[in-house]
Amino acid sequence: MRTSSFLLIIVVAFLYAIGSPAIGCGERMGNQLRNTAIENGWEPIGNINNQHIQELGRWAVLEFGKHVNCVLKFNKVVSGRQQLVSGMNYELIIEASDIGGKEDKYKAEVYEQTWTHKRQLLSFAKVK
Repeated sequence: MRTSSFLLIIVVAFLYAIGSPAIGCGERMGNQLRNTAIENGWEPIGNINNQHIQELGRWAVLEFGKHVNCVLKFNKVVSGRQQLVSGMNYELIIEASDIGGKEDKYKAEVYEQTWTHKRQLLSFAKVK
């Protein structure tokens, strides 16, 4: 009896966890890039379908998921801009789906320095 009650509790907890909406998907992570309102140095990404840009978006969604209680599925990067610094700042608008399949757009700010293999997610938030 004790074993079956324990198993029942485990099954109920598991079903609750996968059936509950992901908490934290709309919350902001990190701080917005300094001077993102200023156009100095920012330019539109020429080819948004570029494999590297799409991979950066996928990475940003996975990295965000590591830090919050939220499961998102990357769909695609739909727009963005970039700024050359000692590396590259990217501001990406990403389309992603939650565990229930509801699509939303998110803004990810990523810093990448390819020659040192450094990549950092600076912020990630739902686009309102």
